[in-house]
Amino acid sequence: MTGECDAGGPDLREIGEEEMWELINDNRYRISMEVRPCILIPYLRQARVLTEMDEDEIVSCHNLTNRSMRTSYMLDLLRTQGRNGAMALLESLMIHYPTLYTLVTGRKPSTEPSRFSGLIKYSELTEYLVRAVTGMQKELQEARCEAGRMSARCASLDSEIRELMGQEEKSRCLQSENERMRRQLCSLQHEVTKLKDEKCDLYMRYTAAIEEKSAVNMRLHDLNLQVYQLQTELQKALTENEFQKRRSLRCVPHAETPQLQEEVRSLRCQLVKVEKLDPARQDILAQDLAEAIDSQVELAEQLRCYREENEKLVTEKQGLLDQKECLSLQVQKLTLDCNMHQQKNTVIQSQMRELQAERDQAYLSRDEAQAMIARVLAEKDTLRCQLVEFQERVCSLQAKRSPREHQQSCDEREVDWESLRSSSEDSQVPTRRRLCRMDAVNPMSLTSCGSECEDAVASSVRSRNAEPPSPESLRRREEALYTDHSLETAETDSLLDDFVFLPNGIEDKQTPGLSSSNGSSSDGLSRTSAPPFLMRSRQKAIRVNGRVLSISFQGEALLSQLTVVGGNKTGVFVHQVTERSAAHTVGISPGAQIVEVKYEQNQKALRMVLEDSTLEEAMWALSQITGLCHLSLRPRQDDYEALLQQLQSSETSSGDSFYVRVNMSLPAGPNGTLAVSCNDILHVTNTRPAGTEDSWHASQVHPCQLLDLQSGTVPNYYRAQRLLIRAIEDMSFQTKKSQKGWRVVTQNKEKAVRIVSTGRQGRNPLWVSVEDKKTKSTDSGDTSAAKSCVSLMPYTLVTPHYPPICRPVLLLPTVLGRILDNKLAGWQGFQLCEPEVLSSSEHAAQLQRSEILEECEQGRNCCYTLQSVEKVMKKGIHCVLPLGLDCVRRLHRAEIFPIIIFIGQSARSARKLRSKLQRHSQSEEQLLACSRNEEPLLDKLPCLYHSVAPDSWCDQASLLTSLRTIIWEEQKKIVWLEPDLW
Repeated sequence: MTGECDAGGPDLREIGEEEMWELINDNRYRISMEVRPCILIPYLRQARVLTEMDEDEIVSCHNLTNRSMRTSYMLDLLRTQGRNGAMALLESLMIHYPTLYTLVTGRKPSTEPSRFSGLIKYSELTEYLVRAVTGMQKELQEARCEAGRMSARCASLDSEIRELMGQEEKSRCLQSENERMRRQLCSLQHEVTKLKDEKCDLYMRYTAAIEEKSAVNMRLHDLNLQVYQLQTELQKALTENEFQKRRSLRCVPHAETPQLQEEVRSLRCQLVKVEKLDPARQDILAQDLAEAIDSQVELAEQLRCYREENEKLVTEKQGLLDQKECLSLQVQKLTLDCNMHQQKNTVIQSQMRELQAERDQAYLSRDEAQAMIARVLAEKDTLRCQLVEFQERVCSLQAKRSPREHQQSCDEREVDWESLRSSSEDSQVPTRRRLCRMDAVNPMSLTSCGSECEDAVASSVRSRNAEPPSPESLRRREEALYTDHSLETAETDSLLDDFVFLPNGIEDKQTPGLSSSNGSSSDGLSRTSAPPFLMRSRQKAIRVNGRVLSISFQGEALLSQLTVVGGNKTGVFVHQVTERSAAHTVGISPGAQIVEVKYEQNQKALRMVLEDSTLEEAMWALSQITGLCHLSLRPRQDDYEALLQQLQSSETSSGDSFYVRVNMSLPAGPNGTLAVSCNDILHVTNTRPAGTEDSWHASQVHPCQLLDLQSGTVPNYYRAQRLLIRAIEDMSFQTKKSQKGWRVVTQNKEKAVRIVSTGRQGRNPLWVSVEDKKTKSTDSGDTSAAKSCVSLMPYTLVTPHYPPICRPVLLLPTVLGRILDNKLAGWQGFQLCEPEVLSSSEHAAQLQRSEILEECEQGRNCCYTLQSVEKVMKKGIHCVLPLGLDCVRRLHRAEIFPIIIFIGQSARSARKLRSKLQRHSQSEEQLLACSRNEEPLLDKLPCLYHSVAPDSWCDQASLLTSLRTIIWEEQKKIVWLEPDLW
């Protein structure tokens, strides 16, 4: 671990050979698994511990089937070199694998020359280190480009996934709606079945009531019959009684009279009894009949209600069946629509693939056409050369016939070339002419006026055939050529349009060739005898690549030819073009975005990508152009007009927009200079405000929202860098008054300045668009030396992040954090991160994926992992990290942003925690030493942290209360993260 590294232990050069190889063999497995031999071999070759044959054997041996076997074989070869092999291996590990070097030796890696053994000379070591750093930068750039491409690919795949998820969500909604309707239909069917059952029950009850009614009627009929029989018997009895009475009055003697009277009394008693019983029974029967009639009426009413309810249920059933049919029709329609959309998507995707194939075929056809055009032009130039050679042969043969006329023509040629040179020097920047056909012309033929050689050459101007014209044709054309003086003038103008002047250096180099042309006539008419200050000026065809136009022209004082607007947010656009300038001549117009510029400077080809550059960077890049340049333009007229509207309406002052972290304190000044403190976040909105050249227009940012607060001007990068260096010099040469006062001043200065260094040398480290095609080494005589900068950075770029869940908490210094972690974990909403015990394979796999934050005990595979932190965060609570500062960058790579709280310590505050420290086997001196060691490391973190003053708390309870408030405030803030500066 980093905390166990010994930076002040014995030097490796003092360790014996066997001890050094024991260190290597103890870690041989990890070296074999992690080291790539092709990276270490160049250094080992320079250290002369491996030969070329050894390198070929390590790289190309068929018996070594994998990287681990090659590395082990390389270690065996180095073992034969003894101490030098071990020293060279450890030095190469220190350069290329610093973490593995620390694990093997227990020392921190360093690139100081004094830390090397001297196996390689200092100059060779410096050259190797420069190459190694350059190679690492190239690999980092390639990795970033690959990451950018993969992120774009991931974004496109995410968009496709979102579209598919949207379609899936729609289909899921349709399915859920269908299921709901099915459930509703089942429930309605169940209710209908229930109503049918109830209806059957009612029918059964109705039938039972009818049967009871029939039984009651039968009983009533029987009772009526019985009453009628009793009345008949009573009437009969009364009649007989009357008859007997009459008979007795007539016939019965007086002796039987008492007996008859007794019978009459008995009959009267019975009659009375009968008369008394009959009304009661009649009342009972009448009451039963009335109750039966009432129950019959009630049953009839219930039957009528049941019939109405049955009709209603039948109507509702019909409506539900109609609704079911409608829903089934809708489901079928939606299913058909879904299938149709899927078919459309399939057809569209197939059409897109066909269009992409057609586009690729069109690109291939365009490339083939361009290649064919280039081939045709080359063949045309070849035929022209052949024609000129044939003309030269004809002229040489004719010159042998008349040497006197040829000598006269040579004198005239010299005079004409001098006049032609003077006329061409007066028109070095010709205006744009009408496009015309260029014929194969020998320039020497235009100066001759009277010989047969001149006739033949001039007549070849009119010819369109590759063969020389016949003598008869030359004779016919001779008169027309000399009488038409305007034709000669037109040919001379076309010649001047076809050539431009070369620089003076080229003219000086080719002047001896011109002086040597005074020999024979054949040498004077050869191609090499043409004037050295002329060359072909046919412009290259404009290359169109994704609507990007590449234009080449003379960019001398380019900012005087055109003006630009925009910035890194909108792009840099051409705003105005000076008329009759070179930029206007090649067709550059306002509204075109400058994507890239290429030019040469001090024999180096430079390429600057201005697609995402600021206005200040773009104007600086365009001001560096002093000769021929190549501009890549993209037409974006709509965006340019939108930017102009925003500028005119004062919505924005430029197209710049980026956020920086200030690494020094700047006081307020005149002319609206903004007062900022160290670690403040600024939103830069204009890198070239009107009226100033060394200032930026910026605004302070709200800590919890992306809102601009107070705005003003701040020094630009270079002026702020000079102020930072001046502040550091003032701090270095400050007089020491007293030990206490010196400490106070030092603490204040550390708060005023944050020293940040970077590995990006050269121009502004905030600018990453400058690429040198020829060489990466810096030159002391470079014109850009005025813009070079040291590694100190007054501003660093930052990007905002918004953690959606509770952030982990890291308390520093580590000694005090171990004491407060358990107290913090006891609160509601906090939980301590627990270590995990991993198997050897899991430990190796997570170590390779950088998922291990810190190891608890060496050799037991007990460590804190990213999974344990994420497990606590998924619960929606704060994870308390009992770790050190080394875990911060690993957490950032996993998109986890901890709340870092540093509790400042002094001798007085340490005495308040004496009992707690003694309970954990710590002392006050250890706490102060840990605080002093970890405080400088906080400035190297890529994120902000919160510092607690030592005199802001009085005991542990007040400290924990303030920590709770700080965590609650930090959770609401935006996390500003710096990129990797190395």
